[in-house]
Amino acid sequence: MPLVVDEVVISVEVTNQTSGGATSVPSATDDKQAIINECVERVLEILKQKEER
Repeated sequence: MPLVVDEVVISVEVTNQTSGGATSVPSATDDKQAIINECVERVLEILKQKEER
């Protein structure tokens, strides 16, 4: 029986609390978005590979 994934939801929280880093740095938003994009790309690639099998 094939498995069909209609929707994938990914939630990521990136913080640096151990070193006391500030969370409101303007470039932090860009960094978070880049990490989220990378995660989504990897998940989609894995799903595509599984679909090809």
